[in-house]
Amino acid sequence: MVSGVLMALLVVMMLLVNSTFMETPANRLSYNAFTDIGNGISTRIVDVYALAPSDGYISTGFDIPDDVAGKDYFVLIGGGNNPVDQDVQVSRDLVQIHISLAGIGASRGVTGNTTGRGLNRISYDSGGF
Repeated sequence: MVSGVLMALLVVMMLLVNSTFMETPANRLSYNAFTDIGNGISTRIVDVYALAPSDGYISTGFDIPDDVAGKDYFVLIGGGNNPVDQDVQVSRDLVQIHISLAGIGASRGVTGNTTGRGLNRISYDSGGF
């Protein structure tokens, strides 16, 4: 009987150890990495905006990490309902961050999405897309 109770406690403990000692640090690492990724993308978008010609086209490629803590993630740019409050959203599962686009959302509409895989591209066309 004692062995049965101890085995039940061991099973419960094994279920709790996974979420406490493995998932929590991975989520904390992901949050910090997503913040860095969001800031980098926001900076690149503002740089393209600063260099954008009044009549013409500009495009730049950039690379972000393929995965964070061994898992893929998704980047959504300018996905909010209010076009003035545009931001960069980096998310995966329950971890999600929002980084502001440094005030360019009010003057230029910015939209798009990507993942960490491959080479990513930011493009601007004065005629619109």
